[in-house]
Amino acid sequence: MNKYDELYRGKAKSVYFTDDPDLLILHFRNDTSAFDGKKIEQLDRKGMVNNKFNGFIMEKLAAAGIPTHFESLLSDEESVVLKLEMIPVECVVRNIAAGSICKRLGVEEGIDLTPPTFEFFLKDDARGDPMINEYHIESFGWAKPEHVAKMKEITFAVNDVLKALFLTGNMLLVDYKLEFGLHKGQVVLGDEFTPDGCRLWDVDTREKLDKDRFRQGLGDVVESYELVGHRLGLNFD
Repeated sequence: MNKYDELYRGKAKSVYFTDDPDLLILHFRNDTSAFDGKKIEQLDRKGMVNNKFNGFIMEKLAAAGIPTHFESLLSDEESVVLKLEMIPVECVVRNIAAGSICKRLGVEEGIDLTPPTFEFFLKDDARGDPMINEYHIESFGWAKPEHVAKMKEITFAVNDVLKALFLTGNMLLVDYKLEFGLHKGQVVLGDEFTPDGCRLWDVDTREKLDKDRFRQGLGDVVESYELVGHRLGLNFD
């Protein structure tokens, strides 16, 4: 498969056209950022680890009947994915209070949320990805109501699959964000699922194993990502 011009460059990933109009190449770079790009570093092996981790998770979700854009691993840092018409809305599920919800609502980190909370955010780095609701999405035409309903349905289905999966590795799925797009009119999970976009804690110690290690200067960021994969049986060599 030939890789052509760059279609999109995000904070940690790039997307390229291919010779197939229905397929793209997703490149996971070693770039790591936090706080809307205010903190940026290069971390060795991160692109490879996230690429393989994402492929592993996407295959688990597909096996559970969840439609994803992932097609196959292409190289250590690249995957082949379906070309989607992306919806500029992030879906966030929180099983345990952490991160921004603690600051916004003044709640203590670590509180179990029953039922899990669900939030929408507009994907707009310049505005800090503001929180929105279904009325905003419909009024501004970011997605049709039936697509919003499907996004919520898939997001909670992902929660059921991955909470159980991470527990097999003695880890808690604290929260995560998902992005979606349309492929031939159908809502499909896009972007990625890696420790960059979720929070994972050790069950016993509640040690943080995700991107909070970078945000909070805890160190061993990539090593923690690899540990998460190893606990699930994923080999990065």
